[in-house]
Amino acid sequence: MAILKMFGPAREAAGRGSIELIGATVGEILSVACDQFGEQFRAVLSSSTIWVNGERAGDDSRVHDGDEIAVLPPVSGGL
Repeated sequence: MAILKMFGPAREAAGRGSIELIGATVGEILSVACDQFGEQFRAVLSSSTIWVNGERAGDDSRVHDGDEIAVLPPVSGGL
């Protein structure tokens, strides 16, 4: 199983910070997460960046047991 970690609005939409999910690719993992967490989570994903083990990843990126997939929504801020 891979560990899906969610930050900011993704965490709020999911109601938790992480979950273990089964899937062979990032796309499969995110599809399972969307089914579980609903439309608000899906909407956050549309503008988020996905990383696997610290490297930017796409839907077709392979996932292995123990991998960490991070959902990083856009960050805004400043002075």
